[in-house]
Amino acid sequence: MSGVGYLPAKGEYHDNFLTAQAAARGVLDRDRQPCLFDRLEWLDQLHHMALRHRAPLLLRAREDEAEAWMPLMQLAGRQYGALANWYNFTWRPIFGGGYDEVTRLSLLRRLATAAHQRTRRLTLAPVPDEDGSASQIAAAFKASGWIVEMTECDENHYLMLRGRSFDQYWESRPGQLKNTVKRKGKKGVVSTRIEREFADQSWADYERVYARSWKPHEGSPNFLKQLAKAESAAGTLRLGLAYIDGQPVAAQFWTVENGTALIHKLAHDERHLQYSPGTLLSAALFQHVIDIDHVEEIDFGTGSDGYKRDWMESVRPRYRLDLLWPNHIANWPLIVRASLRQMRRNAA
Repeated sequence: MSGVGYLPAKGEYHDNFLTAQAAARGVLDRDRQPCLFDRLEWLDQLHHMALRHRAPLLLRAREDEAEAWMPLMQLAGRQYGALANWYNFTWRPIFGGGYDEVTRLSLLRRLATAAHQRTRRLTLAPVPDEDGSASQIAAAFKASGWIVEMTECDENHYLMLRGRSFDQYWESRPGQLKNTVKRKGKKGVVSTRIEREFADQSWADYERVYARSWKPHEGSPNFLKQLAKAESAAGTLRLGLAYIDGQPVAAQFWTVENGTALIHKLAHDERHLQYSPGTLLSAALFQHVIDIDHVEEIDFGTGSDGYKRDWMESVRPRYRLDLLWPNHIANWPLIVRASLRQMRRNAA
């Protein structure tokens, strides 16, 4: 590939972010895309700092003033996947310009046509469906001749406030959680603070806690640091830190924007579990984003961790779509296996 190429049905592809940025004309910027994961800045930094060994393929389709983008990365040969990893809460096609549901489906069909010119197999995850993304991708690709398999691959715990204050929300929490916060908070051993501006020392404290936590080695710590700096500049950073005797013992990285709080990372030093610093810090952050930021939703990302149920009230699925172009011989064994899986599901 060499920068930009043109495909049938008003489709095109980009193999780098500079030509994509020029073509998008601001459609993928922060002021036009309310969701963090739908922005070119996110995609560019994620690829550069965490996925640069994967060649990018940014598909674009246009219809009048509307357009849709499908950010992909090469997995092997003509196999591509969603340009995403564990830092993403969601991945989906990105739309811009004036469009309605009919135009949206038409753009997805154009992307499906463009895709089989460059790929034989696509794997897309984690795709939401509360906005119709997963179902619409499946319908558009099926209508364009692709073999489609859509399965649940993860879940997302979230909280809708519906105008409640923190105190009103807190009343419905499990008794054990409320008792822990009350008892440990009274002892005064743990102090917490929430920062909105990036500071090197505070980030060093965050990294120190993470290194001493139960969490696995951070995949791309520089990506997270640059993200924190960018979100600080945009005014969306909420970095929570808990201390005992001046030493950091718990840390959480949140962002707040457009009425939604995203919980990106949380960790605590397990040597201080008896003081519950992580739980106290969570309570402080929930209170802050509910009563001060007045968010409408708190999103705990992907994963089935049991502790999320103590804080969240709802769960929704995330989907994986396996898309196979049937006219490619290398896909035939995969299509047979997909058909057998579907037969077993139908028989169950």
